[in-house]
Amino acid sequence: MNKRKYRLFVICCLVLDLLVMLISGYRYLDRKIPDEIQISRGKKTEDVTEVLSTPFVTFEEAVTVSQDGGYILPCKLLGYIPFKEIKVTPADDQEIYVSGSTIGIYMQTEGVLVIDTGEIQNRNGETEEPARNIIRQGDYIISFNGEKISTKRELIDDISELDGSEVTLGISRKGESIPVSVTPVKDKKGDYKLGIWVRDDTQGIGTLTYVDQNGNYGALGHGISDIDTAQLLNIRNGALYKARILAINKGSKGNPGELAGYICYDDRNILGTIEANSRNGIYGQFTGIADDAITLKKMPAAYKQEVKIGTATILCSADGEVKEYDAEIRKIDLNHEDTNKSFVIKVTDKELLEATGGIVQGLSGSPVIQNGKIIGAVTHVFVQDASSGYGIFIENMLKNTERLF
Repeated sequence: MNKRKYRLFVICCLVLDLLVMLISGYRYLDRKIPDEIQISRGKKTEDVTEVLSTPFVTFEEAVTVSQDGGYILPCKLLGYIPFKEIKVTPADDQEIYVSGSTIGIYMQTEGVLVIDTGEIQNRNGETEEPARNIIRQGDYIISFNGEKISTKRELIDDISELDGSEVTLGISRKGESIPVSVTPVKDKKGDYKLGIWVRDDTQGIGTLTYVDQNGNYGALGHGISDIDTAQLLNIRNGALYKARILAINKGSKGNPGELAGYICYDDRNILGTIEANSRNGIYGQFTGIADDAITLKKMPAAYKQEVKIGTATILCSADGEVKEYDAEIRKIDLNHEDTNKSFVIKVTDKELLEATGGIVQGLSGSPVIQNGKIIGAVTHVFVQDASSGYGIFIENMLKNTERLF
């Protein structure tokens, strides 16, 4: 009886191991074979299958789906099991102006962002929280008693005129506009308050990735989120400014470093507009020029399937001057659900490691170069390994530019 139970246990373990191997193998192949790719116009199907050639995967005959030459390329596992259909889109090769220069970023939110709600001590010494369960962290206040508001100053002015009557706030919550009613509370000083903490702008230091032939730029490679709510900020407008690095807080294991800089808030130092804050970076019109503060170098852009494991370089400004530093591409994921985490890069340059510890806050957007082409940009640092982090394919950043402009 015990032998039978033991054999059953062993069989179950073997089956489980087999399932884990199959799932892991499927996931590996899914990350290796993209759902869609762009190719140089004029490339043949054979060129695509050669680039994507992977053990156990076979490609079927392509099916044309668009007049511009786009087609679907079915593939199977072991020649029998349907795996996926790859969308192949012909595209024109691009040359863009690659940067690596430090920039200052200033953005104003679309409405007034609610950071949190809080308690108010009324004139009787009792504690009240008028906005609790009505207004939520991450809401944007877009109107006050039917009147549109855009800034924190406008909200403060409206609150200062309250007389204790219930007010109606227009709220933008996860893309949906809803009205809510809040009854203000008179505090110990005799002023009416709603019990909310808010902000309407943000600023920081980052790196300019590129400017295209039409004067549109891309930077950071990831979006800007609010430090308190961790949500991607909805922005009304913003601007890029010239900036100077004043100090470097070196990164170490468990402690990501950062570039400490000074943003030159002056109309003469404006480099461009910020028109979009997306998961894959910030985008807008570049109005500056290449000078001592901004470096621009013309370079071809690579398709994601051209990125290879191996040596690469990073363009960044850690000391006020854009330099090229050695790095390595350690892992490539052509199908990552977070497109700003498509490859893993490790800084190997002794000079940059000595200065910054590797990748630090402020270097997001630093262009990554391989085989004479820009392949992407640095986006994140690993908290437990400051020398390594994630990157985004330049192809994905350029797609954002095309959609926006």
